[in-house]
Amino acid sequence: MTTENRWLLPEGIDELLPEQAGLLESLRRNLLDQCATWGYRYVIPPLVEFTDSLLVGLGADLDLVTCKFTDQMSGRMLGVRADITPQAARIDAHSLGDEGATRLCYAGSTLQAVPQAIGVGRSPIQLGAELFGSASIDADAEVITLLLSLLESAGVEAAITLDIGHIGIYDALFSKTTLAPETERQVFDALQRKSAPDIARLVEDLAPEVATKLQQLAALHGSPEVLDRARTVFVNEAVVQRALDDLEKVMNTVRSRFPGVSLYVDLTELRGFRYHTGLVFAVYVEGRGSAVAKGGRYDNIGAVFGRDRPATGFAIDLKALVEESTRAQPDAAPIVAPRGDDPELLAAISGLRASGRTVAVDLGEGVEMGAAQRLVLKEGEWVVEESS
Repeated sequence: MTTENRWLLPEGIDELLPEQAGLLESLRRNLLDQCATWGYRYVIPPLVEFTDSLLVGLGADLDLVTCKFTDQMSGRMLGVRADITPQAARIDAHSLGDEGATRLCYAGSTLQAVPQAIGVGRSPIQLGAELFGSASIDADAEVITLLLSLLESAGVEAAITLDIGHIGIYDALFSKTTLAPETERQVFDALQRKSAPDIARLVEDLAPEVATKLQQLAALHGSPEVLDRARTVFVNEAVVQRALDDLEKVMNTVRSRFPGVSLYVDLTELRGFRYHTGLVFAVYVEGRGSAVAKGGRYDNIGAVFGRDRPATGFAIDLKALVEESTRAQPDAAPIVAPRGDDPELLAAISGLRASGRTVAVDLGEGVEMGAAQRLVLKEGEWVVEESS
């Protein structure tokens, strides 16, 4: 690498400069504080873990996006987290071991070997909340309500759409079939990508009953009226009917609490790292191609850590959200103070900083921080005045 391009960062890796970093940090603090008022306790999972605990039981898709390297101290394989949700599940199941409902929240950097969507970076900063120990649909409704409350607090002014589905519908329709593992993977992938050509190709090779179910499910996405169509199409599928009831209950909660949020029902919503087991959702902001938040139910992860606990939660992409936020305002412009060891000057600087103001001492090279005020000595007293 020549000296001319030593500043280059790896593809998909970015940095946040002072103004944007300040906005993101202000937003992070605000959202975590709100999570705390809902009873969600803050945890800080490690950036790296042994891959046999970081990835165990989570499927090949998360494994493929996890960056791995050998630990020089133990010789074992380490992974940099690509998703914090499984770590929160480990903390609940093993590190805490609490009985009853456990609510946790977190915020931290992640790293992905490849980006998960076009135009999305490989190093999202993820803020999330997880609710363990409750299989009730009320728990799913709570995390979605919390998520939308956080977006409301962030001051997102663009139109918001909640894309909602249920993995249980796919599982109910295809779990009892005798599909070969590779064929089942292709079916899942085709639905996940909503690839009409691939679905048409698969239909030709599937048993008529399975092919019909695949075609019917692939068409069930759109306005909330999709639920009525699904009830008719799968009238004899009891598990599907219960899943539709759950979706309707959550959607009614959203309608009553957030009437300005649009609802889009997608019964082929299979995004994510394929550890979800029930209701799943994503939040989109008008004008942005990728979701700002995703979540859903994942009841099986804790089993690999010795406690099979029901769980549901969400994760927000903070870098995406800060671009949509109107309330994550930067701190007030700093006050520039002269350098010196006058006790009264130092006391004035300390007092201003204690009150929450930013004070930067001019060391002689100038202060370029958008400063609009200066600390000056007037009639024997240090006071703040507007810069000329």
